[in-house]
Amino acid sequence: MALHPNGVNHLAISTNDMKAQLTFFAEVLGCPTKALYWMHGVSGCYHGFAELSENSYVAFVEHPDNAEEIQWGITHAGNGGEPVTRGVMQHVAFNVDDLDELLELRDRIRSHGIQVLGPLDHGFIQSMYFAGPEGLSLEICVGSNIDAEAWVDPEVRDLCGIDEKEMEKLKTPSQFQRLDDPLPNPPFDETKPHMQYPPGVLEKVMAVPDEVVWEKFSETTPPVQVD
Repeated sequence: MALHPNGVNHLAISTNDMKAQLTFFAEVLGCPTKALYWMHGVSGCYHGFAELSENSYVAFVEHPDNAEEIQWGITHAGNGGEPVTRGVMQHVAFNVDDLDELLELRDRIRSHGIQVLGPLDHGFIQSMYFAGPEGLSLEICVGSNIDAEAWVDPEVRDLCGIDEKEMEKLKTPSQFQRLDDPLPNPPFDETKPHMQYPPGVLEKVMAVPDEVVWEKFSETTPPVQVD
């Protein structure tokens, strides 16, 4: 069996109005709230989880220093086809099992006074589009088992700087053989993707052995906020 992530456990979205987000996802989309607690290790910050399925959630992070201003095309795209700053979420699409569920959910959303565009047929998925609180650009779709032979356009592939040989490697990634001993963190390399912490903190955190991280950093019960 190929080793790779098998879904999205949770998508964490910044918010300044936890109540509005959880209410929207519960009342408009039918997603029950499953958690609302002080975020582990972050003073003044809380975390909320709305359930999509037993192993998939939309999470919200309300941090006291979250920026308030929405800048269309920079912080938010506004819809599924507009530009936004690289590396941020352009839009998020949720899944349903069939077209009947898609249509039923469309009517549920509209019954709350929210406009929905669609559904429309993209070939390998059928989608509908709408907005959520705080400028979220949302989609719900149905579809699976994309045929990469049909849906990789050679012209677009070339524009992305990907040649045929590279494309084949992308479609069939190499398998990983786990070693007997766990790999330690590699040395810091600024050319590689890395998390952002204050100067000097990242190096110290990443130097902590995995077993110490598990033992000392884990918090398995909802924490109590201490000011």
